[in-house]
Amino acid sequence: MEQGRPHSAAPRPGPGAPGRATAHGAPTGHVRGEHVHSQEAYGEDAYGAPAAVPAPRSAPARRMPQRYSVRGQILDALRKALLSGELIPGEVYSGPALGERFGVSATPVREAMQQLAMEGAVEVVPNRGFRVTRRTARDLAELAEVRALLEVPAVLRLARSVPAARWADLRPLAETAAAVAATGDRAHYAEADRAFHRALLGLSGNRQLVTIAEELHRRAQWPVAHGPAVRTACLAADAAEHLDLLDALAAGDLGRVETLLTGHLSGGR
Repeated sequence: MEQGRPHSAAPRPGPGAPGRATAHGAPTGHVRGEHVHSQEAYGEDAYGAPAAVPAPRSAPARRMPQRYSVRGQILDALRKALLSGELIPGEVYSGPALGERFGVSATPVREAMQQLAMEGAVEVVPNRGFRVTRRTARDLAELAEVRALLEVPAVLRLARSVPAARWADLRPLAETAAAVAATGDRAHYAEADRAFHRALLGLSGNRQLVTIAEELHRRAQWPVAHGPAVRTACLAADAAEHLDLLDALAAGDLGRVETLLTGHLSGGR
């Protein structure tokens, strides 16, 4: 007899249904190992009412999401440190040293650094840690070219199909980016800039396009080795181009859309 099932109320299998006998000879109505959670599996109580279904045992708390939450926080912190120049191109940083710096173990730091390595921001140095990638002006020019090949045709297609009034929905994102740019905070501006471009390309409904374009965008935002610091005025000019682009899209001026977006991507911060 199964634990928790009244023997006197055990359901009987229908004709031809598989069954097995318990120690007292009463059929159980299902094969060994089968889990039954329907009301019939628990029969009726002494008054003919359906018996209460036993409450499931609570599963042990899972700790993995918490670990990945820590990794996510460290990943964000490392990205900001890279964009601000706090982590210097060409320098090698170890997992334990960075962990001590952020007050965590080396494990989430290494996991975050592996993600940054896939994004091209750092390189793995065996037995030492991770070296911040030295980016050159040529690297950024090549990324800008690839981004233009991908994004310009996509936005031009949108310009031909999206209603003019729809572009106004993106203006709050462009205004937020402009406000952040005025603070001179490059790390926060990078997030606001990506949010605008993600929403712009998201109008295409092509998730693969959005994902690939955002990865290229993030790569283009890593600082150049020995390059000049990005000034607040440069960020402000970059952000203003978002608003100009929206005006051109709303006006249906395809030539200006192409010129603005190509120039914007080549000078992306």
